[in-house]
Parts: sequence; structure tokens; C-alpha cells
Amino acid sequence: MMNKIRHISFAVFVAIFGIAIYMLFMSMPGKLPAEEQNTRTKQHSSKSVVHLYFSDRENLFLIAEERALFHSDNPAEFGKTIIEALMEGPRKGLVRTIPEATTLRALFVTQNGIAYVDLSETIRDAFPGGIKSELFAIFSIVNSLILNIPEIDSVKILVGGNEAMTLTGHVELRFPFKANMLLIR
Repeated sequence: MMNKIRHISFAVFVAIFGIAIYMLFMSMPGKLPAEEQNTRTKQHSSKSVVHLYFSDRENLFLIAEERALFHSDNPAEFGKTIIEALMEGPRKGLVRTIPEATTLRALFVTQNGIAYVDLSETIRDAFPGGIKSELFAIFSIVNSLILNIPEIDSVKILVGGNEAMTLTGHVELRFPFKANMLLIR
């Protein structure tokens, strides 16, 4: 009877150990089974032309700059790619709308189409100021996401992992934003 209990205990230990090793293996970047690696590669294998919105030199309008970015079927992953490209700044004579040292802390999309974009506090600390600059910073993010990703209907901006009243005191951030086509030329 005691040997049977030991054998069962050993079998349970081996099963739990095997599951733990599998879970560890799955959490390691670049160490996915071939089947799952193929799935992830397919999600990022094609490029899509997107429109990133930056300010014109006179700070009067947002202008679209076309970029070919790797496309993901996951709206949050594709959104991260878009925001990171937006943070790199323009390439064709337009003006950056987000302070250079700002980083994307997180981005997720709810089932009802709201994208939550969490930016580092640098967006507030290094912001040049002014109502128009603040408006353009917000809507460069909002328009770049909504007009490129059909699954996103509105965008809520967070700063440093928290809700913020404003970026620099001008535009209220308490509610999600819809795209603003009136700012685009």
C-alpha cells in the first residue's frame, strides 16, 4: 500500500513538474514551440500603410504622414506599433506633437472599442505648453489610432498609470476622445 502511494505521489510530482517546466518554457521570449512562433510571425509578417498625424510648421493643422508599419491582427499590438512610430517623430518636414523622451507604458483595447493609452509622465514634464500644442498632442494620438485601426472607436489617455485631468491645464482628459477630422488638412 505504501509503495502504491509513493508511486502515485511521484507521478503527481512529475506531472506538476512537467507543467511548471512547460509554463516556464512558454514565458521565455523566443522559446516558443514552432507552431506558436509561426502564428506570431504571421501576425507581424506584413506591412500596412498607416497615416500618422503630426503638426504642420505653423501649428495650424494636423497633417498625415504615410508610413509602412508591420501589421498585427491584434488591435492593441498594432496600436503600440503606431504610437511608437508617432513618438519617433515625423520624417517629412512636419513637427513632432509628443515630447521626444515620452514613452508608451501600456496600450490596451477593450471589447467595446476604447483604447487606453498610458504614457510616461514625460509627456507632461517636457511639454512645451500652449492650448493648441496640447490639443494637437492629444489628437495626433487619437486620430492616428482611430483612423488606422477599425476596432478602435475612442481613446482614453492616461499619464503615469493614472487618470489625469489634463496634460498641461487646457484640454480635459477625463473621458475618451473620438477622432477630430476638423484638425486635419
